[in-house]
Amino acid sequence: MTEWIDPGPLRAVARQAGRTAELLDVLWEQDRNAGPPPYISVSQLRVLYLVDREDGIRMRALTRLLAASPPSVSRLVDRLKALGFVERQPCRDSRREVMLRVTSAGREHLADIRERRDQVLFQALKAMPDHQRAALAEGLAGLQQALTSHPMLHLVAEDTPPWGLPTLGHGPSS
Repeated sequence: MTEWIDPGPLRAVARQAGRTAELLDVLWEQDRNAGPPPYISVSQLRVLYLVDREDGIRMRALTRLLAASPPSVSRLVDRLKALGFVERQPCRDSRREVMLRVTSAGREHLADIRERRDQVLFQALKAMPDHQRAALAEGLAGLQQALTSHPMLHLVAEDTPPWGLPTLGHGPSS
């Protein structure tokens, strides 16, 4: 039997989480512009996060995860490659595909960004009472688990488009 959950309180929590994410977006954008160069766009940073998370990700899978056009993703990767943050490597099992990896310079840049963000969060968390911090930690762990198991954040099989939509044709030219 499925547990019934009142959607009203869930919507309020979702709205609160969304507003918090919006505030964090503003803080991250301010930090990105205040941090040391090189400055990378939010889109480039998103690519760097995904390539770091999925070491050896194929360009095709990255394009699907971002739900973007291949030329747009290729330009983002080109810019990150020019900065020395990402490298392209041929796929072992397909000469037509390319795998992406974050370089040591890219990992260092990400570590710097994450450290600055941690400092901003540390200051905010320090202002909270202990019981709220504990509840937040538990809640965030659950939210992260739920988000990382979301189908849209997983690599999809080659012939399966994201979100489980049926394919329109067969083969690479369709």
